[in-house]
Amino acid sequence: MRAILVDDEHLALLQLGKMLTNIQGVDVIGSYMDPEQAIEAAGGLQPDVAFLDIHMPGISGLTAAERLQEACPDIEIVFITAYDEYAIQAFELSAMDYVLKPLQKDRLARTVQRLHQYAGGKKAPEEAPVLIRCLQSLQIEVPGAGTEASRWRTAKAQELFANLLHNRGQVVRKEALFELLWPELELRKATTLLYTTIYQVRQDLKRMGVAIEIRSVSMKDGYVLDAGATRIDVEEWEREISRLEPISAANANDHLRLMEAYTGDYLADCGYLWAENERQRLHMMWLQHAQRLGEYYDRHHRLTEAVNVYHRLQLKNPYLEDTYFSLMKLYDRLQEQTAVEDQYRRLIRVLEEEMDAAPNETIQQWYDRWRPLHQRSRE
Repeated sequence: MRAILVDDEHLALLQLGKMLTNIQGVDVIGSYMDPEQAIEAAGGLQPDVAFLDIHMPGISGLTAAERLQEACPDIEIVFITAYDEYAIQAFELSAMDYVLKPLQKDRLARTVQRLHQYAGGKKAPEEAPVLIRCLQSLQIEVPGAGTEASRWRTAKAQELFANLLHNRGQVVRKEALFELLWPELELRKATTLLYTTIYQVRQDLKRMGVAIEIRSVSMKDGYVLDAGATRIDVEEWEREISRLEPISAANANDHLRLMEAYTGDYLADCGYLWAENERQRLHMMWLQHAQRLGEYYDRHHRLTEAVNVYHRLQLKNPYLEDTYFSLMKLYDRLQEQTAVEDQYRRLIRVLEEEMDAAPNETIQQWYDRWRPLHQRSRE
């Protein structure tokens, strides 16, 4: 394993190099007191791992780690640090490992062993494209490995990835990420957490075999996520919806398939407020599509299929009065009087309990005409 070492203290750098030289499986190919020189050299050397002191003048080890990843996408990072409770909590979640000063050979040997184990267990990216599901929950489906759900080591890492994915192809400014993820922290701590969480997200994607690039535009600006060939379910669903011709006997099954493919609202389980506009936009698109499909089935006397569509609509949005009314009329045509009564009672309950309101006049008048007729027929 080819390693570079970065520490602004000459004696500490010599000590680290000597210890690693005596540990089997490590080849030290560069030692640097200046992190800028290490970053410049890394592009040509392409080391497997960098051992970085966290507290250095100029740029910190966290910043150096981010820039090293830009130069060497597959590099692993081990932080070398004096005891710092805040830093350790952050690094433990993100880096491959951290080692405390004063250095101990046995502790370094365990780190090297962990690096070899991780390198042996990495997944190679699959040839078939990865599918990211955003409908209802955030899931990553890797060909041959199934669905990878909840594989992020922290909730912040998942939200950071989700936000970059949401804004894919666009620069997401660091200031926006600070405000989104750590609004209560002062700038230094928020910056530290952002760098470590970006590192963590990249490592998690690498571990899952997902070839998505997160590029740093500049140290001051922000990040861009390039999804590449990765499939995204909401993109595919919206693209197919837009390509379909108006509903007809020839394509009604395609419309039904797309209605059923909408398995839930955009990132609904995550509850991210920043996703609400997109969530509502897609939700309304699905509602309008499902309503058109229900109306088509109704007009063409495919009553059972129309009932199923309106029940799906009602399940997604129980506050749409029209779904109750449509079902009341459909059940009347199917001569299912009990079901008509049930839909009316459901509507009354929803309106009274949730909105303190009564059915609109058209529905109430229809029901008032319908009920006496069917009471007499039952008698």
